[in-house]
Amino acid sequence: MEHKNRVYSLSKNKIKILLLEGIHENSMNFLKESDYTNIEYLITSLNKEELIQKIKNVHMIGIRSRTNITKDILQYAENLIAIGCFSIGTNQVDLHTAKLKGIPVFNAPFSNTRSVAELVISECIMLLRRIPEKNAAAHQGKWMKEANSSFEIRGKNIGIIGYGHIGSQVSILAENLGMNIYYYDIEKKLSLGNAKSCSSLKELLKISDVVTLHVPETELTKNMITKTELSLMKKGACIINASRGTIINIEHLSESLKSKHLNGAAIDVFPEEPTSVNELFNSPLQHLPNVILTPHIGGSTIEAQANIAVEVSEKLINYSNIGATLGATNFVEISLPPNINKKRYLHIHENKPGVMNKITSVFTSRKINIASQYLQTDPDIGYVIIDIDGKQKSGDILKELKAIPKTIKARMLF
Repeated sequence: MEHKNRVYSLSKNKIKILLLEGIHENSMNFLKESDYTNIEYLITSLNKEELIQKIKNVHMIGIRSRTNITKDILQYAENLIAIGCFSIGTNQVDLHTAKLKGIPVFNAPFSNTRSVAELVISECIMLLRRIPEKNAAAHQGKWMKEANSSFEIRGKNIGIIGYGHIGSQVSILAENLGMNIYYYDIEKKLSLGNAKSCSSLKELLKISDVVTLHVPETELTKNMITKTELSLMKKGACIINASRGTIINIEHLSESLKSKHLNGAAIDVFPEEPTSVNELFNSPLQHLPNVILTPHIGGSTIEAQANIAVEVSEKLINYSNIGATLGATNFVEISLPPNINKKRYLHIHENKPGVMNKITSVFTSRKINIASQYLQTDPDIGYVIIDIDGKQKSGDILKELKAIPKTIKARMLF
């Protein structure tokens, strides 16, 4: 909770914020309502050179999926204190480098769950009814009024790879439509409704009429589905990918569809995607019948984007206002109680022996009482928040904190 009369060491109107890629206006409104007014808002992404020039001076940046904040870009981020990914994933940011530079990265892991799940269910119905193929034929004047290879989804087996937020939501919607639910996850998960866990990916692929993927991009999931896995699927089955573009080998999928081993596919994410609406999109799956290709729009609904805008903006504000890192994907998490009349210092440092003693001595050497202290560490960094009593000169304290060896970032909040 923020105290209304709090005086911050850096006035909020001096905190520079850059929002890219047309983030929903809820973000701008939420930030301004919280007295952050120094905001640059762009509806497009930036190329690397433009991003480097912009990131040199901003304190917080908000991006979606087209902006990549890499290690070589982060070296220019001299004032950056936080990154907001207005999306579920954060793979567009070099998370480790950001952490080592003392920059927490926040995202919205829940806000577009329903939107993606609804798209998957609708594609499941469309593929089993061969709607893409029949729609294309109708546009060309052909009348494919037939029931051959068209099925209801009721009673069919859906195999969900990755039973997290989205996968479990797909499970609930699919069961309500009468499907039999099977899932595979490398972690033990609680089955919802009548969903059944498979002991292996191989087992799931063999029994599913429709397979849908909901996994993050990791070394384990890259090329998870190749010709070997596709060959295990039922002849005439369909596959849906609304997770990450590197999960399925697109060339192998194209071959499986051309050979008619698989009857259809719906792909929302691709190994390489255009960086703007003006760039041409190419895929081996183009012009194949009963294939739905969508431009990475799983979470692109008004409701989802509105919710994401608020969720990520709130996390950025909480970090800027009080130092809370709850919800950070690459950083130690600290949730803080209200502080009304104390001074607060933040110190991010390499996790090395002796650093904490030096931090504490900055205050004890001045006979300053430490009212409260919060510390979290991981193998790389330590993050300590110190509240103190009194009216000591903050500049001298902050200067000494920054001079401590192995310090990454230090700032006084209020």
